[in-house]
Amino acid sequence: MNLHALRLFTKVAELNSVSKAAQALMISQPAVTIQIRNLEKDLGLTLLESKGRGITLTQSGSFLYKQAQRLFDLEIDIENKVEQLKSTGHEELQIASTHVPSHFLLPKLLAHFKQVYPTTHIHLKTANSQQVIEELLHYKADLAFIVKEDGHHPDIHYQFLMNLDYWFIVPYNHILADQTVSLSELMQQPFVTREDGSSTKEYLNALCKVHKIPPPKVGLQLDGINESIHAIAAGFGTMLAPSIAASSFIQQQQIARVFIKDIDIQRPIYLCTRKNEQLHSSSFTNFLHIINETIS
Repeated sequence: MNLHALRLFTKVAELNSVSKAAQALMISQPAVTIQIRNLEKDLGLTLLESKGRGITLTQSGSFLYKQAQRLFDLEIDIENKVEQLKSTGHEELQIASTHVPSHFLLPKLLAHFKQVYPTTHIHLKTANSQQVIEELLHYKADLAFIVKEDGHHPDIHYQFLMNLDYWFIVPYNHILADQTVSLSELMQQPFVTREDGSSTKEYLNALCKVHKIPPPKVGLQLDGINESIHAIAAGFGTMLAPSIAASSFIQQQQIARVFIKDIDIQRPIYLCTRKNEQLHSSSFTNFLHIINETIS
């Protein structure tokens, strides 16, 4: 495959325009068009088609664009790692994680790792499950941690680490505090929910769908688990939260549990890595050893 032509195609797909891509790359529009036609000929696929005054990606074009983005993101990752080695002599370990592992699992693991390998620099980025997987797929993270039951990406390897209990919580003086109710009764309450892309929000909607009841009414949407629990403690709404995050608030009598008839929720934490990746840095291998040694 001609990587130069692939790079041109990626810029066209990114800008949704041959002329804009040519301008951005400072080459002629006919040169871009010829390269893309040659790429289509080499692949035996139609990548672009006309739409009004512009162009749009075919299904094959969309697939190739996503794969090409990953390829060129890998190129950037290699360049960044080389610069890191030149400046410090050590490769930086990039970790992406959803909120629960980031706040309640990784701090101890990272502290232990740094005690054993003090010269390794680690960068941890916290985001929702959808964003975390994108970080991993596009080589912006070397490994990731996620809480998610299904919808696993075919290019990602998921290593099960542990299960976490999840509880429904309300303010401490709420009418449903410490009560056992049906799921449909609880769904009548205003909910504090996470942003789109959050696996907890997806799980809650799926739970309602399985039990054939409407999803909860969203009274407040927040981007973090701690912010959400603090909103409950301040006196508003209910939410589904990991017990590891909620237990201290319950002990301090700031929030209380609501029990649902015949429903106990456990959710898995996975360590995620890219499939079919054979070569890893020593920092990556050492960190995986610490994880497996500590959690197993």
